[in-house]
Amino acid sequence: MTSDEASQWQWVADTASLASVVERLKSAKWVAVDTEFRRRDTFYPQVALVQLATPEGCWLVDPLALTDPYPLVELLSCKSLTKVLHSASEDLEVFEHWLGCLPTPLFDTQKAAAMIHRGFGLSYRALVAIYLDIELDKEETQSDWLARPLSPAQLTYAAMDVVHLAQLYPTLQREVAERGRESWVLEEGARAETGGRGPLAKFKSAWKLSAAQQTALIKLVEWREQQARKRDKPRSWILADKAISALVQRKPTSVRELGMIEGVSQGLARRAGDTLVELVNGEVDPRLNSDSLAVSRPAAGHIKALAKQLTGSLETLAVSLEMNAEIVFPTRELELIARKAAGEVCEEPRHWRGWRYDNFVLPLLRRAQALLENNHEVG
Repeated sequence: MTSDEASQWQWVADTASLASVVERLKSAKWVAVDTEFRRRDTFYPQVALVQLATPEGCWLVDPLALTDPYPLVELLSCKSLTKVLHSASEDLEVFEHWLGCLPTPLFDTQKAAAMIHRGFGLSYRALVAIYLDIELDKEETQSDWLARPLSPAQLTYAAMDVVHLAQLYPTLQREVAERGRESWVLEEGARAETGGRGPLAKFKSAWKLSAAQQTALIKLVEWREQQARKRDKPRSWILADKAISALVQRKPTSVRELGMIEGVSQGLARRAGDTLVELVNGEVDPRLNSDSLAVSRPAAGHIKALAKQLTGSLETLAVSLEMNAEIVFPTRELELIARKAAGEVCEEPRHWRGWRYDNFVLPLLRRAQALLENNHEVG
């Protein structure tokens, strides 16, 4: 589709029109979906545009003009209609906060490409170049999408973004299906969730803290999360990570001491000083002790060595299945495989279930156990 053809999109700015479009799309097998949003000075992404496309047409939905976006909830929840997105994590945050739902079934083209060894973490530009031999324009990527009216350049850019997704999907879907991986891609979509590893994961040295300090860390992080959501401000605007670490280390016992810590503004000290002092000096969580801390300590040397040996095994398994190894799981999770093989009680991540378990987790566990049984040097 050329730029002229892409200009034949339909602008949807009222609920009745949206409901009509959604009713039409429900009879399709799939729909390409994209969003434009802003997230500069807020905790939640501010949705500015929703783009929809099939081979039959393209629709640009203006969320700022809708009195009721519920038809989009119906669209995203329609189980007979596959929603096609690229690198969907940020779009999922938009939909979860704005509409209270996530798209299902979901086909993420970035994950699909990795499933067939096209590359891991491919950008949308790269995927379009591979499948359509088109070099996308980047001029509008930093546009103010909340501005109205949108410029002709913005509208064309937004339309082409989702039109190209609709153009490449049939070929990518066919390649994935030919390798028996479509159910894997949809399984990934069904398991998709927002939030990542959580804000506590940033504090990588927290395992060195005492139980009392870890308790303070958890309470501070939870308080900041609540405040960021309530005030709709970035976490760092509420309390920076460095300031949290300093509070945990120094444990001020008064608002005056609190105000002397770098990163704690006088305004914050006045507004929430008593609360912060109470949080860092509260009772230790009784579930935490030297053997059971909230942040697990790094693996022992022999576990790390075993995990390193498993790296090659993971790559070999991925190559045998003609897929990118990175899509399986992060290499840090090989340490978890090694721990389990060594007999440690470990909670398996949710994403290990399904296609990963039989094709990767079980073979890697067996490989690790064999290495241990054969007394290979792992430490």
